Amino acid sequence: MAEFLKLKKSNCKNCYKCLRNCPVKAIRFSGNQAHIVTDECILCGHCFVVCPQNAKQIADSTEAVKVLIQSGDPVFVSLAPSFIANYDGIGIESMRRALKKLGFYDVEETALGATIVKNQYDALLAQGNRDILISSCCHSVNLLIQKHFPNCLPYLADVVSPMQAHCLDIKKRYPNAKTVFIGPCVSKKDEADSYPGIVDGVLTYEELTAWMKAEGVEPEVSMDAQEKSLARLFPTTGGILKTMALAEPDYTYLAIDGVDNCMAALRDIEEGKLHKCFIEMSACVGSCIGGPVMEKYHRSPVHDYVAVSKYAGKEDFDIPDLPELQKIKHFAYLEHRVSQPSEAEITAILRQMGKTKPEDELNCGCCGYNTCREKAAAIFQGKADISMCLPFLKERAENFSDNIINNTPNGIIVLNENLEVQQINRAALKIMNIPRISDVMGEPVIRILDPKVFLDVQNSKRSQHNQRVYLAEYDRYVEQTILLDRDYHILICIMRDVTEEEVQKEKKEDISRQTVEIADRVVDKQMRIVQEIASLLGETAAETKIALTKLKESIANE
Repeated sequence: MAEFLKLKKSNCKNCYKCLRNCPVKAIRFSGNQAHIVTDECILCGHCFVVCPQNAKQIADSTEAVKVLIQSGDPVFVSLAPSFIANYDGIGIESMRRALKKLGFYDVEETALGATIVKNQYDALLAQGNRDILISSCCHSVNLLIQKHFPNCLPYLADVVSPMQAHCLDIKKRYPNAKTVFIGPCVSKKDEADSYPGIVDGVLTYEELTAWMKAEGVEPEVSMDAQEKSLARLFPTTGGILKTMALAEPDYTYLAIDGVDNCMAALRDIEEGKLHKCFIEMSACVGSCIGGPVMEKYHRSPVHDYVAVSKYAGKEDFDIPDLPELQKIKHFAYLEHRVSQPSEAEITAILRQMGKTKPEDELNCGCCGYNTCREKAAAIFQGKADISMCLPFLKERAENFSDNIINNTPNGIIVLNENLEVQQINRAALKIMNIPRISDVMGEPVIRILDPKVFLDVQNSKRSQHNQRVYLAEYDRYVEQTILLDRDYHILICIMRDVTEEEVQKEKKEDISRQTVEIADRVVDKQMRIVQEIASLLGETAAETKIALTKLKESIANE
């Protein structure tokens, strides 16, 4: 299968929405990027529709169709009957005039081919040898059966699709003609590619609209009526049945839309629960008017159904039948090899995901798989990764953060914008002599701490770092950092208990102060002693001087 549905890797945000909406889980994740598993994909286009990042893109065939037109051969458009729902108020004649301006030779309705197909369904049922007959108009349904329900292949109607029937009819009437189908479906590109020589090109409505806009072509709002146009009902749920004769009373006629519903019916067929029925199957909910490339990405099922219903006539188109061989289509089993894990291997993978007991298997579907065991099998097959499990990641992150918070020696308090305690660790409880976490959880911080500093940070929008604070009520010194998280509207208070440091610092300061005081006293005492000694020395010197003077005078007198 060629890659008609591709991924823009840079846009993929690892949200798993495509996987959750893929009915056959044909998505593989590698390097946090989604990859389409082509061998398993049924090209239903669900991933294209639901991707929030527009990371899925459909291969554009506009240039290839332009080359067909430039070849010189007449290029006919087979226009899907859902066009009336996509282009409001614009009938087939208006579309013909617009598309001729783009270079197409002529435009016809695919509903002509639908008339051939429904006649063939009636003929097969009339033979009476078919227990179950499944319509083969929808290529995504055909791929679903060919790839995932091969036991139901015998029940798939071996009839060409309306697109193929119409293009075969055009080429029968115009032997050198080229044909281009335009519709709401990505799988038709693969159908044209898988059965070469019938349809030469496929465009979606999105591609056609972009081309007309680039060329300045705008179809005029103009409706036309045609009584012989019953097959225009084909793109609605039950539309095929409404065109058929339903002449076999032994058969039950069913219309099923949506891949999940189709898969449920196919399982019933495999289990032998259904018999003698004709089943109209459409991969899209609402059938083709709910196609993945209907330009209006919003779904308008009622409006679109009314548009198709009003445009359809009451009688069949006048159209010659195709040769019997041209109407026959063979469907082969499209094998895709997927290894299945053993029970022991699934158990081992579940254990790696932290799921050791049945109650651990939440089956929440966040990863995109319906059950944890399906996810484990996908991991074994290399399509998924353990990290895709949201509960596993959440629990691992919580355990990691809890281990850090509860084992750090720093006290941590988390407050909401109302300054209410949202989280507190054991170290903080110890600092403030709080016996239990439940005593303060959800309570205003004013019950345990002065709220002023938190209000200051909240009002100023500026965090405070490494401020030493004395908590008088707890007789504790802490080095406090208060962080403001603007995204989550929380305040985080980190407290390092520095009481011992402060006590040791005060002791050192006290010892230093005492030492200074002692030194001062010693100095003062020494100064007094010096002064006393000096005083005594002064008196002795004076007395000595007097004595010597008297002695000198005495000697001189003699």
